[in-house]
Amino acid sequence: MDELEGQLHQLIKEACKAMPGSSDRQKKLTKIIRLIQKSGKIWRSSSPYYEDALQQTWLHLCRNFHVFDPERGNVTTWLNVHLQWRLKDYWSIEQQQKAWMHREMIDVPAAVEPPPMLPTVKQWVEANDELRRIHIQGHPEVNCQVLILRRLPPETNWKTLATEFNISVSTLSSFYQRKCLPLLRKFGESQGYL
Repeated sequence: MDELEGQLHQLIKEACKAMPGSSDRQKKLTKIIRLIQKSGKIWRSSSPYYEDALQQTWLHLCRNFHVFDPERGNVTTWLNVHLQWRLKDYWSIEQQQKAWMHREMIDVPAAVEPPPMLPTVKQWVEANDELRRIHIQGHPEVNCQVLILRRLPPETNWKTLATEFNISVSTLSSFYQRKCLPLLRKFGESQGYL
């Protein structure tokens, strides 16, 4: 047994004697972890899960130090074995997720044609008097009905609309977001589109 292992065994014995939850026990466990970290004897890996597995290993030490048996090996070996098993767990989970995603991609049914909502929306917009009444102040020709129809596919961009109506893009866009879009969204929800 080298000097490090001797120190670790002694600290584990002292931590076992300290009251559970006491600051003395916490100090001993912290000292054990720091000694192991400084020693460089903890196993290293480039796995993307290494840090998570290492944290689980430190947690394992803090919860199970009292079951460590010095007759069966040394502390660093005990922790390294635990660390490697945690990494294998992460790898296994990743493989299962990949297999599941692959299976899901294979099992995806053919796309079902969505209901033709564009004609329904256009019909609603054209027949809705309320949309005609809501307009930009001083510009009754720039109302929700006109803007919604122009923004439906194939949509007219804001710059073109701004030039056509001689109103800034920000004013048009802001009016549309505040006044028109909520009404369109409400209609979409009532039809089950949203």
